Amino acid sequence: MRFIVRKITVLKALVLALGLSLGAQAPASIDTYEFSDPGQEALYLDLIQELRCLVCQNQNIADSNAELAQDLRRKTYEMVKKGENKDQIVEFMVARYGDFVMYSPPFKATTLMLWVGPVLIFVLAVAMLIRVIRRRPSSNDRLLSEEQRRRAEQLLNQTEEK
Repeated sequence: MRFIVRKITVLKALVLALGLSLGAQAPASIDTYEFSDPGQEALYLDLIQELRCLVCQNQNIADSNAELAQDLRRKTYEMVKKGENKDQIVEFMVARYGDFVMYSPPFKATTLMLWVGPVLIFVLAVAMLIRVIRRRPSSNDRLLSEEQRRRAEQLLNQTEEK
């Protein structure tokens, strides 16, 4: 009977491992674009590194597998193939998606929080940390008074005598 139980347990483990290994293989697509000019290819590679995926927000469109990033790569490729320069392509993307589409947006009123926000949050966090540290009682406040110490010794001596 034990042999059958072990066999079933091993079989369950194998089925689980097989299921997990098959489920981990998500379908992935690889964009392959051909360029007639190495300059166009360099421009394309530069642009997809500079443009941010608006879905992922922490990846450029070169590294993202989101559908929007795939569309942006395809549109960038089409514009490069048409002979448009970097400024024209960036201008198109900014007009369509806003300044946030660029990893390094220009410093202006509409992007002020993108530039100042992280510094402001850091300064506020440091100020709050300093405030918490200053409000903590000092180590001298935690010490027992002489009377409290004598009382504690008496209680300890009572338990030792018993």
